[in-house]
Amino acid sequence: MQAVLILAHKNIDQVIELSKRLSTSFNVYVHLDRKATITASQEKEIREVTASFISKYDVKWGSYSIVKATINLMKIALRDKENTYFHLISGQDWPITPPEEIYDFFEKTDKIFMNYWLATSMKKTGEPEIWWAKYYFNYDTINRRTTFGKIYHRLLLLIQTLLRINKLKKYNFSDDYIYAGQEWVDVPRDALEYAIEYYEKHKELERIFSTSFCSDEMWLQTVLCNSKFRSRIDKNIHRYIEMIAKHGSRPAILDELDYPKIQKGYYWWGRKFERPISDKLIMLLDHSK
Repeated sequence: MQAVLILAHKNIDQVIELSKRLSTSFNVYVHLDRKATITASQEKEIREVTASFISKYDVKWGSYSIVKATINLMKIALRDKENTYFHLISGQDWPITPPEEIYDFFEKTDKIFMNYWLATSMKKTGEPEIWWAKYYFNYDTINRRTTFGKIYHRLLLLIQTLLRINKLKKYNFSDDYIYAGQEWVDVPRDALEYAIEYYEKHKELERIFSTSFCSDEMWLQTVLCNSKFRSRIDKNIHRYIEMIAKHGSRPAILDELDYPKIQKGYYWWGRKFERPISDKLIMLLDHSK
C-alpha cells in the first residue's frame, strides 16, 4: 500500500471529498489544524474514509508547528508496515492524474521526488533564505501574517544582522549544510524512516529548526541532501503550482483557465484548489480521465 498524508486547515467538506477520492487507491492520513471548525457529522464522515484523522497541533504559518504536525502524521503512517510510499500534500491539493495511475507509477520506483536548493543560493521576499535558519524566530507565539508580525520580522532581521547572529555556527554547521525546497514531497519508506530517525537522534537539528522561519521547507531537504539518499532524489515533483497572486492567494487558486497549461505537462498533483472557484477545473479534469 501507499499513504497520502494531508495537512489541512480549512474547507473541511473539500478535504472529505479529497480523502474519498484518494482512499480508493491509498491509505489516507489527515492532520487538521486544531483551530479549524469541524462538525460532528463532518468528523464522522472523514474518519470513515481515512486510516487516521487527527487534530493535534495549532498550526501557524511559517512556524515550527507545521514540522511537528508533519512528522507526527508521518510517524502514524509509518506504523502500518504495509505502507511503502508516502505522499505529502495539503488539504487544498487535488490529484491531476487519476489516483490509480499515481499509485501504479510509484509501485515501480524507489526515487524521492523532492525539489531542493542550497539555502545560501536563494532569496525570498528579498531576504537570503539562509537567514531563516541562521537567525532566531518565534512564530509559534507571534502571528507572522499580521501587520505587527511583519514589522516584528523586519526588526528581527535587522537586529540579528547587526549583531551577527549565527545559530548554525553555534551548533557547528556551515551555511552550506542547509537545504530548502517545497514542503510537498513523495518519499519511499526507507528514506522517510531514515530522515525521521536521523532528525530525532540529532537534537541539534531540532534546536535549529524549532527556532527557524519556514522550517517545514528545510528540515527534510537538509537531512536527505546530506545523506546517501541524495542520489535518489528527483527534483521534478510533478506538481502544478502557479506562484502568482490570483483569487486573493499566492500561490494562485487554480481555475478553468489553468486547464490548457495542465494538459501540456505531466503532473500528479495540483495546488491550490478551492471550491467553488475551482469547480469548473475539477469538472474538466474529471471529464479528461
